Amino acid sequence: MMAIAEQVEEFGKANHTSSNQCGVTLMNNQNGYTIAHVMSSKPGVTIRELPSMIRVDGIGKIDFDMEEISEAVGWEFAPHDFEEVMSTHYGRMVVLDDHVLLFANPEDGAEYLGFDLKPVS
Repeated sequence: MMAIAEQVEEFGKANHTSSNQCGVTLMNNQNGYTIAHVMSSKPGVTIRELPSMIRVDGIGKIDFDMEEISEAVGWEFAPHDFEEVMSTHYGRMVVLDDHVLLFANPEDGAEYLGFDLKPVS
């Protein structure tokens, strides 16, 4: 059993390792629920329904395909519609015409963002 002093020191200690996760918080409404339902079948994606929001979290990368979401909601769903339903996100977001991509590690999205991440000496 850990001594009280060790427990106090451990509490609040920063962990600087990458979680390799990314995600969004969606409104818990019809569109948010439908998006979460579409994403629930994706590998590495976890859905958590809460009273006023829905969490969509993933490992490495999440790809919100607007064509899949459009089919599920029954009308043409575009990235700007997605942004209306999303209240917050974590990870590097890349918005394309037909996809919204989230990357846990910014380097993984470098090809979309126009930077090469060359080491600086």
